[in-house]
Amino acid sequence: VHGGLSPEVRHVDEIRMIQRAQEVPHEGAVGDLMWSDPEEIPGWATNPRGAGWLFGVQPTEQFCHINDFELIARAHQMAQEGYKFAFSKPGQAPEEGLLVTVWSAPNYCYRCGNLASVLLVDENCGRSFKTFKEVPESAESVPPR
Repeated sequence: VHGGLSPEVRHVDEIRMIQRAQEVPHEGAVGDLMWSDPEEIPGWATNPRGAGWLFGVQPTEQFCHINDFELIARAHQMAQEGYKFAFSKPGQAPEEGLLVTVWSAPNYCYRCGNLASVLLVDENCGRSFKTFKEVPESAESVPPR
């Protein structure tokens, strides 16, 4: 998903049923999936962005359990190291979290100094990340032919 979860969507099959050829509304499942953000809270809260929700560990655990997911991958929030895990259980490593934000825009807005990443998943569902920096301004923007 781009943003996150929606209180209107419990099963992944419901996402497949959504009419997506539309302007993204501020309310409802489409807007929630686009704009919602994870937060270290138990449930749901109003998102200060003005669209979507803040969702916590309980909705994430429920969605993963119902859909037999080990991980939810999303984008939508800058992560300084290129990716950031959320919702690992006490005593678990952060990489065992139920959700990961994968950010693919290095040095966001030409001023954040962040890395970007790509999530790699192998045939055994092993996960790793390829991180990268922005291309220096001195480099050619179009590769030679």
